Amino acid sequence: MTRRKKTKTWLREHLDDAFVRRARKEGYRGRAIYKLQEIDRRDHLLRPGLRVVDLGAAPGSWSQYASERVGRQGQVVALDVLPMEPVPGVELIQGDFTEQPVLDRLLGAVHGEPVDLVMSDMAPNISGISVSDQAKAVYLAELALDFAEKTLRPGGNLLLKVFQGEGFPALHKQMRERFKSLATRKPQASRSRSREIYLLGKGFLAS
Repeated sequence: MTRRKKTKTWLREHLDDAFVRRARKEGYRGRAIYKLQEIDRRDHLLRPGLRVVDLGAAPGSWSQYASERVGRQGQVVALDVLPMEPVPGVELIQGDFTEQPVLDRLLGAVHGEPVDLVMSDMAPNISGISVSDQAKAVYLAELALDFAEKTLRPGGNLLLKVFQGEGFPALHKQMRERFKSLATRKPQASRSRSREIYLLGKGFLAS
């Protein structure tokens, strides 16, 4: 199948997607909101007053949902390499998470205060070379875990998108060692053909 045909197929599937239609109807920026919503309803991640960091936030549906859940007493800081339209109640930072100056800005945004929840929906730009794409995805997940270890309060939570493949078992082991409990989630809004899953670490074990 040519790239043009693949694009047409993807576009047709996207427009026919029930979650896409639902997101438009309910005023959310993307179908990914229903992944977070399902996990939150099952695992009770968000509540009023929490401090939340959203990594890989564009186009902003997770931040929208998180802001609604934490309310005015909470805080949501969102980061993405892509520009985002403003989200009510959310502080946006544009930049590359792999660059130290951007990471410093993110740390400054939480004012040195401990974070209750780190969410990462980050994924690399896909090259089509599976070995390379998997390595990049694992690298981003490791960076998110490292950030969580630096910022989470004792007992805090981490929701991390990962892709099954090379490097996943080692990452799973790292998270199991750093959290009181570790669960795997595959929300209904996550396409069945996708290798993406979410690791949910609850109860951060601070050193």
